[in-house]
Amino acid sequence: MGLSKYQIGKLIEIVDERNTEGFTRFYGININKEFMPTVANTDNLDEKKYKVVRKNRFVYSGMQTGRDECIRIGLYMREDPIIVSPAYTTFEVIAPDIILPEYLFMLFLSKEKDRLGWFLSDSSIRSNLDWDRFCEIKLELPDTTIQQKYVDLYMAIRENQRSLTTGLDDLRLSCGAFIAKHCRPIKPTPLGELIQIIDERNSDDEQLDYYGININKEIMPTVATTDNLDSNKYKIIRKYRFVFSGMQTGRDECIRVGLYTNDTPVMVSPAYTTFEVIDTERILPEYLFLLFLNPEMDRYGWFLSDGSIRSNLDWKRFCEIGVKIPKMPIQQDIVDIFAVYNLRKELAQKMSEIQRSICPILIKGALEEAKKK
Repeated sequence: MGLSKYQIGKLIEIVDERNTEGFTRFYGININKEFMPTVANTDNLDEKKYKVVRKNRFVYSGMQTGRDECIRIGLYMREDPIIVSPAYTTFEVIAPDIILPEYLFMLFLSKEKDRLGWFLSDSSIRSNLDWDRFCEIKLELPDTTIQQKYVDLYMAIRENQRSLTTGLDDLRLSCGAFIAKHCRPIKPTPLGELIQIIDERNSDDEQLDYYGININKEIMPTVATTDNLDSNKYKIIRKYRFVFSGMQTGRDECIRVGLYTNDTPVMVSPAYTTFEVIDTERILPEYLFLLFLNPEMDRYGWFLSDGSIRSNLDWKRFCEIGVKIPKMPIQQDIVDIFAVYNLRKELAQKMSEIQRSICPILIKGALEEAKKK
């Protein structure tokens, strides 16, 4: 049986199905080759021009392959159709007796294929990998019986990861429902009565990492260059200290606030406000942070933000926000539910990493098995 060599272009064909049925789930693909809801504004778009993606259909974008060192490709595996930008190329396998769609996708979940895409991409500023060059890529394939064996292993891992992700949504909804149930009759307390600014500078020039906060309220390593910065001016955040930025709250419809929960201190820009809870026997920092994960709180922040171009939410108005404080055992129960949520989220992320890293190993196993036959 052994191995056979084929060009991709001989195994696939473009499927340009436009959205005449009126589907409204706008999606895109990221550099991790994952489908995700589009973050672009979809108001006033002509959805009929968008392309339909059905189960076992691929989405491909050759743009910036060289720059990102990534072939941006995804295989849609769910039952409900989605729509994607007409700028994407959508295609299907036309030779399932030679290659399974899932196996083809597994081949592209490797750094080796991404490096090949980088090598084949053109030399323009965008470093695109055009369709014709993509179709010239050669594949070494075992028979579909062997392919199916390794696809089954991959799909089992994928299903475990999906189960963890689905459970995340349920846990988050449970947390929100629990808060709503126990806080409904409670009178709000102004936030300013519960917190205080902590302006601790890195005056001793400690060698700490630079961090920032994103729109998802995550405190994470900064993506900006840190060369030649005066670290003495930067603010230190320690465990259970908050970081707040009121800038562009109205524009983003998001109160950008995060709670730092690691043991090792880090630094953030002096442009941020750093604060902490005054009395942790009255309100838990984790519980306070959970209140800001509610979309209603973001909408309220948008309402309170000023009318400038930046639509900022200044500190004084932020402190006027009312929060409902249940009894400490209730707070702790809510925090515990959210801790389980975070644990499962971390497990789901690790499972996703395993899913990606194991594909080259599975492909190697399939090739070696085929060579022995």
